[in-house]
Amino acid sequence: MRFVSILMPSKSNMDVMSECAKTLEKFGVKHEVLITSAHRSLERTQAYVKEAESRGAQLFIVGAGMAAHLAGVVAALTTRPVIGVPLNTSPLHGVDALLSTVQMPSGIPVGVMAIGSAGATNSAFLAMQILALEDAELDAKLKEDRILKAKKVEVDSEDIEVRLL
Repeated sequence: MRFVSILMPSKSNMDVMSECAKTLEKFGVKHEVLITSAHRSLERTQAYVKEAESRGAQLFIVGAGMAAHLAGVVAALTTRPVIGVPLNTSPLHGVDALLSTVQMPSGIPVGVMAIGSAGATNSAFLAMQILALEDAELDAKLKEDRILKAKKVEVDSEDIEVRLL
């Protein structure tokens, strides 16, 4: 079974990372969610990544808080794509997580999204675009979603008068 694995370091991150899960659900993409930590539960993280790979995890979406080590540790444990979502969990409002995630050493990449909910949603879309390379049905759903978004812009602008100033 192919699926996307969503990891986060704390239950308090669920409000942001649930946006990722909701987006995957909307498109019928199988996924699972796990709370695990690079620091507080390293052995659990290591065991899960290997086990998830063996069950068909195609890629990992990882909430990255503060020093963002969870995304880096997951990337070190797998050759599957890892997408990091910087979380706004520090006095630096997620900038520390963003910079830590971007600064992975050469050869151990983590794709990095925007900080917070927009990044969580976009991580799901990027994951689906990767999966759609070998899934024509998912590719069609993503294309239809783009068409619907374009139509919404047109509908939303119908009542707006356009004029040069």
